[in-house]
Order: sequence, then structure tokens, then C-alpha cells
Amino acid sequence: MSQSPSFALHVSEDTESNGQEPSPDNEGALHTSFHQLIQEQSSLVEAGLELEMQARGREHQVPLDACAAAWPEPEQDEQHPGYSSASLRILASMPSRTIGRSRGAIISQYYNRTARLRRRSSRPPLQQLCRAARPSLRQYDLETDPARATLEDKRSLLVKELLSLLPSQRSHMLLTVPLSLAEKRILRQELIRQKAPLRQHTQHRSSSSPCGWCKDYIVLGCRNLWYRLFSLLPAAQPWHYALKQIGGRFGSSVLSYFLFLKTLLMFNIFLFLILLVFVVALQAAYPPASASPQPFTGLELLTGAGYFTHSLLYYGYYSNITLNDPRTSSPNGSACPLGAPLLPYNMPLAYVFSVGVSFLITCVLLVYSMSCSFGESYRVGSYAGDLAVKVFCAWDFKVIQRRSVKLQCENIRTQLKELLAEQRSRSRSLSLCQRLGHTAVLLLAWALSLSTVLGCVLAVHYFSEHMHMVQQDYQALGSSKWQQEAILLVLPLVVSLLNALMPHLYNLLAMWEKHDSPVVEVYVAICRNLILKMAVLGLLCYQWLSRRVVCSTEECWETCVGQDLYRFVVMDFIFSLMDTLFGELVWRLILEKRLKRKQKPEFDIARNVLELIYGQTLTWLGVLFAPLLPAVQMLKLLLLFYIKKTSLMQNCQSPSKPWQASRMRTVFITLLCFPSFLGAAIFLSYTIWSVRPSETCGPFQGLETIYKSGKTWVQVLEKSNPNITWFTWVHQHMVENTFLLFFMSGVLLAVIYFNIQVVRGQRRIICLLKEQIANEGEDKIFLIRKLHSVYEQRERRT
Repeated sequence: MSQSPSFALHVSEDTESNGQEPSPDNEGALHTSFHQLIQEQSSLVEAGLELEMQARGREHQVPLDACAAAWPEPEQDEQHPGYSSASLRILASMPSRTIGRSRGAIISQYYNRTARLRRRSSRPPLQQLCRAARPSLRQYDLETDPARATLEDKRSLLVKELLSLLPSQRSHMLLTVPLSLAEKRILRQELIRQKAPLRQHTQHRSSSSPCGWCKDYIVLGCRNLWYRLFSLLPAAQPWHYALKQIGGRFGSSVLSYFLFLKTLLMFNIFLFLILLVFVVALQAAYPPASASPQPFTGLELLTGAGYFTHSLLYYGYYSNITLNDPRTSSPNGSACPLGAPLLPYNMPLAYVFSVGVSFLITCVLLVYSMSCSFGESYRVGSYAGDLAVKVFCAWDFKVIQRRSVKLQCENIRTQLKELLAEQRSRSRSLSLCQRLGHTAVLLLAWALSLSTVLGCVLAVHYFSEHMHMVQQDYQALGSSKWQQEAILLVLPLVVSLLNALMPHLYNLLAMWEKHDSPVVEVYVAICRNLILKMAVLGLLCYQWLSRRVVCSTEECWETCVGQDLYRFVVMDFIFSLMDTLFGELVWRLILEKRLKRKQKPEFDIARNVLELIYGQTLTWLGVLFAPLLPAVQMLKLLLLFYIKKTSLMQNCQSPSKPWQASRMRTVFITLLCFPSFLGAAIFLSYTIWSVRPSETCGPFQGLETIYKSGKTWVQVLEKSNPNITWFTWVHQHMVENTFLLFFMSGVLLAVIYFNIQVVRGQRRIICLLKEQIANEGEDKIFLIRKLHSVYEQRERRT
């Protein structure tokens, strides 16, 4: 074996003798430790270098397996021509040069690691033993053993060491070993084969006891049952396979719409359950004495009037009595007097508290969903956009079914297209004149879109005033009930028609603007449609609160508002179906049959998402006036999912510009929270605190405001039990005082601001660390070149 050339760096040798790591401030100690590390690693790869030299002398006629144990293939030598043996030793000791080692070397290394891991818990640390008593570890090192063991011997030794480990350590070691799946399968089979005698011996010992076999069977049965239930957990999620199929075929951009629809469905289920348990079910158990119901004609499914007017669907059906109170004999009776010692179920209080608590918990869930989505989309240090990670680490080796394998292939291919398209869009650059022209086009397009919003709002205002007058004329003339209910559909029809036509105009403006990024195009379309819908809804809310509402009855204006909101929800669903039919199915047939094109229409994400936000806003606005409106919204969302999914699979194609929607779900939840939920909360808060309820119907009749019902209940509670006067103080200073609301809002904004600053700081630190890693790589290259030059000079002198 060739003698390795000795070399030494002229540095101080004052290393620390206590066994501690050298301090970063002590450069001499660091250089000394580096010198020792080079010598140790050089001795480990000496045998591999000898094989490398022999391979060079024989003009690479030796098989590759002979030299792959410690050195790369001969083609890699061309990257560093003429390097000395010492430089090659340093290169061989680097972690990046140990990838091409043989299977025997890897198995030997992990055998050594398992042996050290097993002995770590069975002997004291080496620092606590004297030098004479310390065991020698070279007997376990198979890589440096002169008598090289065969591959089978190394595998058998590794299996024995793995059997001595704990099951968790054994599984982790098998997962981390850098071997092929075939080698890992062989190791697992050897482990199972050698564990079988031990298991039989254990079973023989346990069978001697009368309850041993019964205990073993019970444990195994419970474990198998738990594993089966745990494997069925992903399939138990709603639309699990359907969402995977959509994401694999159309990408994350289209998938974000269906995930958002699923989130809205969960919100409505939660809202419906609260109102059903605390309000609707109890009122159904104690129905009020109302007028005779009208006959059902079928038109009520569209108008919400007629048969549904005096039902659990609307505000006017609910009574203002105290349920389960023997002293309440009539439906028009008031609540218990102030001196009543009993507190039965108060329906007005339950009504307002159920709505308030449901909105509060919905707000918490929205903020939580937004924070979770923000953490997933804007995760610091994530590798979502790394092509190398997506190519080499995206495959799931647990997939065995043919359908799942095909689905995963489509998903990875779509994600790669999205990443490449995003990188291509970032690499484009425009000149100054092109930027100025593009800015002018954007300003003109925004001016046109805002002018159309203003025109639509004015048209809806004048048309609603006209329809209000027409309804009054029909009622004065004594026209038929069917005509009066049919007129109620005109205003929702006009508003839904505007909401359906204006997005197509905005798409024409987007084609004129020619955005390079599809993400920016979707954001602009969402913003324009959102401004239109929120402006129209704001005008309608003003008209509802000012009693300028078209209604079929005059006794309860809250019921009229609930009917109006029901009609808007139903009409929005009808127009969504018509858009799916004519915008996707008919257009696909025209393209294929008439125009003879193989192109299909694309799925409009912005318009469909805004339809969901618009429908959910209508539901939140109508919770106070129609407690069962969330049930209608649930049915609508369920039908929309299956209809949209079927139409997407049959009539639509993948986006022509693939783009990654990593942050779309965060944007959707944010839009749902702030413009939609916040606007509905402000509308309902103003209604509860400031608007006078109806005098003849509803749970709050005879009160100045809905908020007075809570104040009356506090007074009843104080009179019934004087020992809880502290509750009155809490209500007076914590609920009635607005300081707490402003304080909590300020704290929430401060927390959001601090979280944003923390995320920005972490991103900056990660950028600095990435730069430092790149600089470390440059430092290694510089060090190797310097060492190479020093050795060349020394060889010339000798």
C-alpha cells in the first residue's frame, strides 16, 4: 500500500486538553482540529485511493464496483485534472463525494452506527473511564478492517445489530439507510426470518400461562383494528378522492375553488347546527298559535312567500314567550315579571344569543382558518417552488394501486408545469415605453370598470324604487296572490343578471390589459367583481333597513327582508346552473360540432369564487331574519359541488397558462373574512343595537331594540337572585361599554402586525443563511485550490 505524503500546517498546537470543542474565536485550535480531521479521513480512504491508482494504471479496465467503494467514476476525474494524492484524499472525505459508495460500504457504515447506538445505552460514557479501560471501536469498523468481509457477512452483521435495537430505532434506521428498495426489502425479510424463532419462543413461554394466549390475541386484534381505522381516516374525509382527481388533472388553481367550497360548507353546517339546537328545534316543539297556513302551490320554492311565510323559515314565526313556563298561557303574553324566581327557557334571549354566539365562533374559525392558510401558503423556508425537490422527492412510494399511481403522475406533471410557467413569467422584462403604455391601459381599464359599477348601482337603486311603487299599486288594485308573488322575483332577477353579465365584460378588459401572470389576472378579476357585488349589496342593505323593501305582507318587515334574501340566494343558484349549462356545456358543443376545434372552455376561477363569496354573504346577512337560511345554503353548496365537478371533467380543459395557486386559498379566506363577514357583522350589529323591531310579530315585539331583550334578562336575573350583582356589573362595563370592543380590535391588529414582522424577519434571516451557505461552498473551493497549489509547489521542490 502506497505511503501517503505527510503534510502539516504551521499553526499553533495549543488545543484544549479537556475534550471540549475548540472555540470559534481560537483560530489556532480550529486549524489544528481541521488538520487532525484531514489525517483521520485520509487514513480511512487510503485503500480506496490505492484502487484508484491501480485503475488509472490499467486504463480503467477494472470493473466499476471495485473502485466505487471510496471514489467516484473515472469520468468525474476530468473535473479536477492533475490533482495530487493529498488533494484527492481531501476531496474523497467531503460528504458530496461519498454518494457513489458500494452497498457493502453503506451496510458496514450503518452496522457501525447501530453498534454504537446499542452500546450507548449499555455502557458509561468514555469520558468517565480511564484510557486503559476504554474499549476499542476499530474491531467494529468493517470499512477499515484489512480482512474485508463479504456483502452477505456485512448484511448479516447489520441484521443482528438491528435486532438488538428498539422497534422505533430499527424502523428509523431502515428508513434512513441510503440503499435501494430491493436492498431494504432483503434486510426486512432477514429481520422477519430471524425474528420468527424468537417470536415462537416467546409464544411458547406465554402459552404456559392460562391467559397468555388470550392476552396476545386481544392485543393483536386491537392493534389490527386500530390500524384499519387509521387507514380509513383519509377516505372518511368528504370528497377525498374527488379533490385529488381535480388537483391531478387541472392543477392547484382549479382545486382551490373546490377547497374553498368545502370550507364554506363546513361553516354553514356549524352555523345551522347551533341555530337548530337552540332556536329552531325548541320553537318546533312549542309552536305558537298562528293563522291557518296557506296552500302550497310550488311557487314558494322560488319566492319564499305564501306557504313559507308563517313557518320556521322566517323571523315572524318565532314567539316572544318564555317556553315551558306554566304562567304563560297565550302566545302574545310577555316574559316573566321582574320579580319571578324562576328562569325558564327565554326564546327572545335564546334567539339573539344563538345568532351572536354563532357569529362569534364563526369569526374565530375564520381567523383560525386564515392563519392556518397563511402559514401553509407563506411558510418560511418552504420548498414549494423548488424544481429539484419536486422532481426527486415528490413521489409517494406507498402508492400501489394503478389508479392512484396514474393520479399521482398527473398531479406531479401539472405541478411541474405550474412551476415552470411561474419561473418563465418572472424572467420576462419590459422596456420603459412598454411599461408606460401598459400602465395607461391599466388606468383606462380600471376607470371603465369603476364607471360600470357606479352605473349598475344607480340602475339597481332606481329599479328597486320603481318595483316598490308597482307592488303598492298591485296591492291597492287587489290583484291575485300569484301575480303579487311573481313580481317579487323581478328585482333578484335583475341583480343576478347584472352579476352574471358584468364578469364577462371584465374578462374582455383583462384580454385588453394582457397580464403576463395568470395570478395577477385572477386577482384583478376578483377585485372588480367584488367591488360590484359589495356595492350592490350595500345599497340593498340600506333599503332593507330603511323599510323600502318589496314584500307580500305588511305585518313584519323582518320577514320581508328574510324573504328577499331567500330569493336572492335561490336566484343566484339558478344563474350558477345556467352559467354552467350555457357557458361550459353549450360552448363546448359549439366548439366541437360547429367550429370543429378540439379546444374546450377554461374554468373561470375568479367568477366562480366570487359567486361563492356572494352567496355566503347573503346567508350571513339573513341569519337574523331567516334562521333556516344556512340549511338552504348547505343544499346549494352540495349541489354546486357535484354539478361543477361533473361539468369540469366533461366540458373544461386544463388552464392554457399553468400557474401555481399556492396563495389563492389564503386570498379567498381573507376576502371571505373582511369584506364579506365583516360587512354582514356590521349590518346585523346595527340592526340589533339601533333598529326598532316590528310591533306585531317576532320574538322582540314591543321592545325598542333587539338589544333591550338582553338588558331585560339581566334585570330579571338580578331580581331573582341578588347574590349575583357582579354579573350586572360585568354586563354594564364589559358588554355595554364599547371600550372593550376597541381594545380587543387593537390587540388583534397588534398581534397580526407582530406576526407579519416576525415572518419578514425570518425570511430575511433565511436569505442571509442561504447566502452564507453559498459562500461556504466558495470557501471550500478556494481552500482546495490553495492546498492544491501548495502541494504542487512542494512536489516541484522535491
